[in-house]
Amino acid sequence: MSQQSPGATWSFVTNHTAVLVCLAQDSGMRLRDVAEKIGITERAVQRIVADLEEAHVLSRQKSGRRNVYTLDTSIPLRHPLLRDKSVGDLLAALTK
Repeated sequence: MSQQSPGATWSFVTNHTAVLVCLAQDSGMRLRDVAEKIGITERAVQRIVADLEEAHVLSRQKSGRRNVYTLDTSIPLRHPLLRDKSVGDLLAALTK
């Protein structure tokens, strides 16, 4: 059996959550930079942003040539065990 560090093959934080945290910390961060910070492709980040927009968790506005993202932190989490918690609650727990 190989010795892997805990979390080497899975993570408590999904890529969707990681994208959300990045954009909460810097609403003008380029998706290319989000991808690099998280360690996934830019195309994967684009798909995640589209998912989050479709769920009304974030919206995108143009600011010159860049996008600025606004989060709706009042949106409830989707998991049945956590529906009484909001996106804002999740971000508060992860960004303390």
